[in-house]
Amino acid sequence: MSTEKTEQAYALAKERYAAVGVDTDAAIKALARIPVSLHCWQGDDIGGFEGGGSDLGGGLAVTGNYPGKATTPDQLRSDLDVAYSLIPGKGHRLNLHALYGEFGGKKVDRDEITPEHFQGWIEWAKANGHGVDFNPSYFAHPKAEDGFTLAHTDQGIRDFWVEHGIRCRDIGAAFGAALGTPAVTNFWMPDGYKDTPADRTGPRLRMSDSLDRIFEKTISSDLNLDAVEPKLFGIGSESYVVGSHEYYLGYAITRDKLLCLDAGHFHPTESIADKISSVMLYVPEILLHVSRGVRWDSDHVVTFTEDLQNIALEIVRTGNVDKIHIGLDFFDAQINRVAAWVIGTRNMIRALLLAHLEPAERLRSAELEADFTTRLVLMEEAKSLPWGAVWDHYCATNDAPVGENWLTTIRQYEQDVLFKR
Repeated sequence: MSTEKTEQAYALAKERYAAVGVDTDAAIKALARIPVSLHCWQGDDIGGFEGGGSDLGGGLAVTGNYPGKATTPDQLRSDLDVAYSLIPGKGHRLNLHALYGEFGGKKVDRDEITPEHFQGWIEWAKANGHGVDFNPSYFAHPKAEDGFTLAHTDQGIRDFWVEHGIRCRDIGAAFGAALGTPAVTNFWMPDGYKDTPADRTGPRLRMSDSLDRIFEKTISSDLNLDAVEPKLFGIGSESYVVGSHEYYLGYAITRDKLLCLDAGHFHPTESIADKISSVMLYVPEILLHVSRGVRWDSDHVVTFTEDLQNIALEIVRTGNVDKIHIGLDFFDAQINRVAAWVIGTRNMIRALLLAHLEPAERLRSAELEADFTTRLVLMEEAKSLPWGAVWDHYCATNDAPVGENWLTTIRQYEQDVLFKR
């Protein structure tokens, strides 16, 4: 669609939305202030740059062998640059794992990493206007082969992983100091049992002690924000996960930490959308890992599903968008990895736009008056309002391709770069 036709369509959409009390310009302005944190691991199948090629473990699995996987930090950054260029909006972030440091070919164990191993990422992020979020890597390591880390029965192994967590918080703070925006450093551990345990309390007491040791040092929230991430089950921990939702909800409340809600970490029929407003009453801020589970925590590329739309609606409806950090978490090696980033991120932003275009005042008014008929009518009619024209306008005014035109750039990048690796 030409720029002229895009703007003509937007003018008509703007008029239609005004008729139901929605200011599309204000919606676009609000949307532009929301950053989305892209996850580094989509670009290289969670391989990282430690060397050694150890199995992932920890309930993680990536399928597919599409050509062009990034194998160096520079390749991964190049791929990310292309993805960001095709995504509307400025100031989007990067979600980085600890195993993506630049170690110069040297063996640096997880309890030895420092901010200097991430200086290349700091310089790249600063040059491109990205904030960076961080994650300790409690998997794909000999000291995590039996599925336990911070809750391990072996004190020495616990100490190793505690030190890893301490260093990751320092690295997160270094990102925050250098980039002027705090890093959300998110803790997810795979600890759990495949079959029914005899003792459910002991591992949780050990986990709490380990986490308390990691968080003992006070770090300014201007530099780093700590988050903890629950999970229902994983491969190899089908019967018991130490870090369940109830466990981490209690931990986050009592320790004043962020709670991470991962869309794939609950029962397949359970949505995190309803949890957002509940959790926000009791924790200072939350982190979202937006994913798409198919029958289990399979981390499919985010598509424009009803569940995604409900998540976005609840983010906006809380009125606390600035306290909700949005990160993505999926990996698909069966399709072009850069395209997967673009598909998932554009869908997340598209859903946030749709949420801002909701006739919120009329809906709330009908609800307060117990006029549930009007509420349902408005909700259903809003689904067919011309939001697509507003989305095209948003893309066009943010120098991002309209419609599927961005795929041309991906195909050219494949020929010029990815297929030559």
